[in-house]
Amino acid sequence: MIVRPISSSDREAFDAIVTHPLQSYIWGDFRAKTGAVVERIGGFEGTKLADGVTVTFHSVPHTSFTVGYIPKGTMPTESMLAALKDLGKRYNALFIKLEPNISAPVDKPLAHKEIAQFLLANGCVYGKPLFTRYSFVLPLGPTEEELLERMRPKTRYNIKVAQKKGVTVVEDTSESGMKEYLTILAETTKRQQFYAHSPEYFQKMWETLSPTKMIHILKAQFEGKTLAVWILFIYHDTLYYPYGASSREHKEVMANNLLAFEAIKFGKQMGCTAFDMWGALGPNPNPNDPWFGFHKFKEGYGGQLEQTIGTFDFVINHQYYGIFRTLDNLRWKFLRIKAKLGL
Repeated sequence: MIVRPISSSDREAFDAIVTHPLQSYIWGDFRAKTGAVVERIGGFEGTKLADGVTVTFHSVPHTSFTVGYIPKGTMPTESMLAALKDLGKRYNALFIKLEPNISAPVDKPLAHKEIAQFLLANGCVYGKPLFTRYSFVLPLGPTEEELLERMRPKTRYNIKVAQKKGVTVVEDTSESGMKEYLTILAETTKRQQFYAHSPEYFQKMWETLSPTKMIHILKAQFEGKTLAVWILFIYHDTLYYPYGASSREHKEVMANNLLAFEAIKFGKQMGCTAFDMWGALGPNPNPNDPWFGFHKFKEGYGGQLEQTIGTFDFVINHQYYGIFRTLDNLRWKFLRIKAKLGL
């Protein structure tokens, strides 16, 4: 296999190979607009593209180093790892973080150990995750009635409440739809004390993706007011729910419950076969975890809890990697304390 840079002429073949929207060619274009350095490389068997990844490089503040990131990439081969090592050295990277898009139901992760051993034997170490390891994945093949039957009784009840109260859900993948999302997101992050991307990040994302059919914005409204907004992605045959925001007003009308159900119906209408709800806690979650409520909300729709093989750092610079990990852990502890204090 020959590994070389991907050119614009390879775009269609590249998108056919990669398995997640965060690896798509258009997503790389968007990340470049946010200031990230984007590299795409592919493994070719003759003239046929057999493998490909999008890598972003990010500067380490106050140093000449960078770190690389491959979210939801394909499983790297030895040839790909060798090419990534050369690429990392060119960008003076301490490491390249790998989060392969390989998952299985939590009760059947049989191949995960063997895959992990391959990565650990080829220059990787377990790393700090940036992407959640768990997600609820709902098959969209069953009929609407069958999907309702698979839901938790409380979830079905809340959907009916929203319908009876007069909540409506519409698609608004316009600039105004994005602005409504940002307005409600600011309220959500302040209330729940978590970090989100900047408004500029989302605006560039919308500007880049809106000409495509990959991004869709659904919003739930009640009495003329938008109560919740979801940003959805469609890639290949899967619907994804990466971003959402909701107002605390009129919580009694269960707008988010109906929005989720309408998202499921929307995915079916668009020909999707699965709905990846993009993030959950693991098996037997702690009720005191701040994300427990969000986990239970998603669980109510009857999806299968799946886990990926995890996060691995492909170390390029062994001398400074350990120092970086120590300082990065201290930084995140500080940010968590700052968030709790509302600073």
